[in-house]
Amino acid sequence: MGNKKYHERTRAQESSGAIERMYITMRHLFNRGFYKPMGISGETLREALLLLRPEIYGSVGDEKAELEGLLYIIDRLPIGIEECRYINLTSDEGYADSHFKAIIPPKRRRNCYRIDDDQMNIEITRGRSEIYDILTHLTFLFIESHKISKHVLIDDKGKTTRDWLKLEKVVLENKELTEPERETAITYTANILGRTFNEITGIYNQFSTPDRPERLLHIVYWLGKLAIEEIINNDKRTVTFSPMLRERLGHHIHGEVWANNIKQTLHKNKLLQRPIHVISANMHSVMNTLFAPTALKTLMAKKDIFEVYEAISNNENKSLRSKVNKEALQNGMIFIKDTSGTNIDVQIFDTSKLDTSKLDFNANDSKLKEEKPVILVMDYAFGEQAYETIDELLKPYKIEGKKVHLNVESLSIMGKAGILEGGKGDIMIPSAHIFEGTADNYPFKNELNKADLEGQGIDVYEGAMITVLGTSLQNKDILKFFYNSTWNVIGLEMEGAHYQKAIQSASKVRGNISSDVKVRYAYYASDNPLETGGTLASGGLGTTGVKPTYLITRTILQQIFN
Repeated sequence: MGNKKYHERTRAQESSGAIERMYITMRHLFNRGFYKPMGISGETLREALLLLRPEIYGSVGDEKAELEGLLYIIDRLPIGIEECRYINLTSDEGYADSHFKAIIPPKRRRNCYRIDDDQMNIEITRGRSEIYDILTHLTFLFIESHKISKHVLIDDKGKTTRDWLKLEKVVLENKELTEPERETAITYTANILGRTFNEITGIYNQFSTPDRPERLLHIVYWLGKLAIEEIINNDKRTVTFSPMLRERLGHHIHGEVWANNIKQTLHKNKLLQRPIHVISANMHSVMNTLFAPTALKTLMAKKDIFEVYEAISNNENKSLRSKVNKEALQNGMIFIKDTSGTNIDVQIFDTSKLDTSKLDFNANDSKLKEEKPVILVMDYAFGEQAYETIDELLKPYKIEGKKVHLNVESLSIMGKAGILEGGKGDIMIPSAHIFEGTADNYPFKNELNKADLEGQGIDVYEGAMITVLGTSLQNKDILKFFYNSTWNVIGLEMEGAHYQKAIQSASKVRGNISSDVKVRYAYYASDNPLETGGTLASGGLGTTGVKPTYLITRTILQQIFN
């Protein structure tokens, strides 16, 4: 009896199938050029999302509106998108030089342009992952909008409830509200969303912007209004993909321009032939680790080094940051502001101009003087963009018709990821990356190990990590499967397999860089999606992320300098 096969599908298998369907459907809709999210063409996406019920979207499948999920995606979409019936995904097509003003979502750097009352253009320069991200968010947004219309429509002629008419009056008057007026409007909204007055009050200010304090009311009204028009007049919202985007996607256009800018800068500064260490991280931790000890001497005397980093990370301390930045620029840092559309800025550090006696960690001075390595720090890539950027960066550079190979000695990837064992702020050291939805796996020798980072009051985990198609598609069932099965997955992120694929092909297959290039991967946990209330939608890391970020950065630099 023990070996009897059961043909019932587990929730994890269903979820896995749903993700695959979403992935294939999105590619199909993209090739087709347009679709109507709430029409027949968008049905597969909606059904798959409702079957999946990803953790980030909370109660998307319930009658009541999902507030935290709504906040999560509103932060990642352009302001005003809820008012637009036509959403057009384009490549970089010259809008930057027009009268249109770029709208940049606070949590995702991408240029969006409001063309008129009904149309929003979103510029895609980071490849397919960005399209999956946006389409998933829009599907969620439109499902939520139809929940609102269900709550407020009384008949099929378009007659609505009193709450809706009252909310409409408040929104269209668009005046500043007094506290009592706001509370009255919140009462109508709570009824419309099927939520309590308390729940709406608790999250209300998180939706506000300085010039739109009542933004939640506007979002709810416009989502509901467009959904009502879809139902009553059949005016369906439409997502289109521009012909230029469809032609350019997957051709590394932005990545190539980006990589050539970097190589040109290295060549111009006579750094192209030196040993190069690439670090994919953020734009502050390497710079602060190298230059805070000299730039902020007085503060260093009073505080522990990690407290100093925390002070620099605080948004209110702009002056501390500019001091460190100034110090860095005077001592061999070159900053390359991105103009290619990849949205990835770069810093180059020439270690021959660095006074190692002022560093607060060990550095082998004679080795550095002899080798004069160059550290190239690139900002985070997004999903599949990691392959495009590293693949282009590691290609030889042509000077007067001659190919010059880059002497890349190591690549270090530091990022944040979801953790499946442990909690926010813990550190994960991967031993392999597995690409979700496939059995593709990329084992590697990680130069970082558990012992390098232990003993600092932060838990460190080692094991395989999964590279997902989008963090907003994960649910507990899939994650539990990865965690409990023999894959032994400790965390999930979006770039690892793409980075490793590019590094592997450049070093082992194409011979663009040395075959024994060193790799380092380390991630700190931004959330634990297996814990209730532990997902990304439940808020940011705050200062929890400071210590692990700098601990990883310091370890990477120590390995490079010794």
